[in-house]
Amino acid sequence: MGAYDVLVIGGGPGGYVAAIRAAQLGLKTAVVEREHLGGICLNWGCIPTKALLRSAEVYRLAKEGAHFGVTGAGLSFDAARIVARSREAAARLNAGVGFLLKKNKVDVIWGEARLLGKGDVKVGAPTKPPVTPQLPAPKTTLGEGVYQAKHIIIATGARPRVLPGLEPDGRLVWTYFESLKPDRFPKSLLVVGAGAIGVEFASFFRTFGVEVALVEALPQILPAEDAEIAALARKSFEKQGVAIRTATMVAGLERKADSVVATLKGPDGATETLEVERVLSAAGVVANVENLGLEAAGVALEKGVIKIDGLGRTSAPGVYAIGDVAGGPMLAHKAEHEGGSCVEAIAGLPAHPLDRALIPGCTYCHPQVASVGLTEEKAKAAGFEIRVGRFPYLGNGKAIALGEPEGLVKTIFDKKTGRLLGAHLVGAEATELIQGFVIAMNLETTEEELMKTIFPHPTLSETMHESVLDAYGRAIHV
Repeated sequence: MGAYDVLVIGGGPGGYVAAIRAAQLGLKTAVVEREHLGGICLNWGCIPTKALLRSAEVYRLAKEGAHFGVTGAGLSFDAARIVARSREAAARLNAGVGFLLKKNKVDVIWGEARLLGKGDVKVGAPTKPPVTPQLPAPKTTLGEGVYQAKHIIIATGARPRVLPGLEPDGRLVWTYFESLKPDRFPKSLLVVGAGAIGVEFASFFRTFGVEVALVEALPQILPAEDAEIAALARKSFEKQGVAIRTATMVAGLERKADSVVATLKGPDGATETLEVERVLSAAGVVANVENLGLEAAGVALEKGVIKIDGLGRTSAPGVYAIGDVAGGPMLAHKAEHEGGSCVEAIAGLPAHPLDRALIPGCTYCHPQVASVGLTEEKAKAAGFEIRVGRFPYLGNGKAIALGEPEGLVKTIFDKKTGRLLGAHLVGAEATELIQGFVIAMNLETTEEELMKTIFPHPTLSETMHESVLDAYGRAIHV
């Protein structure tokens, strides 16, 4: 049917960014999408969860109003409206992606794609109807057929991992899909998996009074984070009433009429039972590599994801992969960056492989957690002689004024060169502050340059400055 320079399979953050960048570079481009523009992140992940967590933040602050001299009677919350607002945010951005693709003259092909080899892609009918709220399908929308492209980019993302015995049923056992749109908030919830997804939902539901138990198979919650930061986050969550069990497995589930009895196996082998209304399985995600015709097209897999080089090239000429389907860290901003780099390499522009050490990670619980680079443990394991700086939010004037004195900024430097190896934060607005360290690391900034940088007062960013100063014995406010 149609012939393109670039055909992108998947309209999520990686896919639509790659398509728009390709169009900007003058390449005739199309996106194949089977369900919703913006992908899981925009529709069922990053955006709606942040809308939910914003509601939780507003409710938490309202409950603490007396501390700020603000009082109000009859404080309550409307669960249905909280969920509806999050869906509205997703719908608005979904429509925005459709507008951007249309603006950049990117064709949208609704359906499910399969590689046929030699640049041919067969698009069949989607298993679900397209989701395009608040925006009519653009005139460029196409459908079933065989399309030809010089370059094919696979950006099919990932889906929730299903653990044996924890198979979701949509009612008693949830994935993040059901957690985003519950018909009511349960009285009790077991969250299985204490990575970013599990911790965010545990934080959200606990704020609204749900009795939350958080179970993690590994020895610490937030396993990807620095151990000291994770320990501080755990202390805060437990203070809020989240019951946390680490080095613990779910050995079995008994599903009753309107509750679940979970058997938990602890680190010493002892078991206990816990009855809750609902269970959220948040044990990570798996790449969507099935039914794409990868084997026939000669696209190799490695550990369940598509094997690529630093610029998204697969083992098959003319076929590329970006985002979650190409491996971790499975983050939207990583996918977007890969999409841009991949397309620029296709167009013959200078392109640089992604430096995974410079990808920030953010968890939007309360308190927030954010990081970039090496943890203290990994820096030592890599053979670095290090300097570590720490500065507590308690010593920061803006944090005190905000009523957010709980937090820590931790910086790790190479003792020999002054190179910033990693930065780790827990506390208010950590997910916004981290980008300062990301920029510094990308610019190969040294400790001397950071210490000479003027940070505005009063701001939370001063904690970043003081952490650097502390690494060299020069902190002022601690």
